[in-house]
Amino acid sequence: MLSRTASHLFWMARYIERAETTARLLEVGARNALMPDIGGGFRNDWEAILQSNGSLQAFQDKYSDPVQRNIETFLFFDAENPSSILSCLSAARENARVVRTALTSPVWDAINGAYQELGQFQRMERSKVALSDLTEWTLRACALIRGSIDGTQMRNDGYHFMGTGFSIERGDNTARLLDVKYYVLLPNVSYVGSGLDQSQWVTLLRSMSAHRAFNWTYTGGLTAAKIADFLILNPQFPRSLRTSVQRSCDHLDCLTRGYGRSTQAQSHARAMLAELVECRVADIFDEGLHEFLLRFMGQNASLAGVIQDTYLQGSPT
Repeated sequence: MLSRTASHLFWMARYIERAETTARLLEVGARNALMPDIGGGFRNDWEAILQSNGSLQAFQDKYSDPVQRNIETFLFFDAENPSSILSCLSAARENARVVRTALTSPVWDAINGAYQELGQFQRMERSKVALSDLTEWTLRACALIRGSIDGTQMRNDGYHFMGTGFSIERGDNTARLLDVKYYVLLPNVSYVGSGLDQSQWVTLLRSMSAHRAFNWTYTGGLTAAKIADFLILNPQFPRSLRTSVQRSCDHLDCLTRGYGRSTQAQSHARAMLAELVECRVADIFDEGLHEFLLRFMGQNASLAGVIQDTYLQGSPT
């Protein structure tokens, strides 16, 4: 496969996953904004969302007031924000259009259909569109695209480049969602274990469609240790960091077999997986959850860079 084609497939998948995560971040912010501020003083859950998304400065440069309506516009409709749902789905469609012949008709129809429906949302009056409707539509649209890929694409190198893009982006996004809760949203360490703490954990799990799966896996109350184990180390949960890295390894292994040679990308992914397999929750909290997540995001970004250099070099994103 040409590196240019591989690059477009890889980034198409990343943008689809990124759009879904932006929707999940919006849902986290909306749910937490409804919670009473029992800590007193200043607390802005929306600024926490922007900080996790890495777009706080860009938002402040364009909007003066971090109120919910401005942030909804910035994270959903703002074409100048590269992480907005509009920007991500537009970029995903453009990447898909360029390599249209590498995609099945159901995959292209799902991507193009989402883009057309998004245009309809843009033409509607904002007051008539609830945030919950926007986030639920985004999750359904992204799920339809992924389902079309899994159900119709040949398991060739193009499929594995898409799979690698999905898994790398998902690992980064799970780490960011977890970091929002533990490092940013909780206003004071004295509230750990409180009702506010518990409500925020439930919100986080629901935003990742993980609440029921968590209850199937663990007994007793919610604790930071259980959440960390589930979202970081549990190999059965599809959005955990370990599962994301495992899928990157699996797709890179398939590419290695297909091309007949191992690469630095494969070695990098295997080293990340080995650390997560051997890691324990106590080790994570000894290091500091925020510090662990930052380090993981750095390693994950490095893996994406190695993949770019190994397979996609010289191709536009």
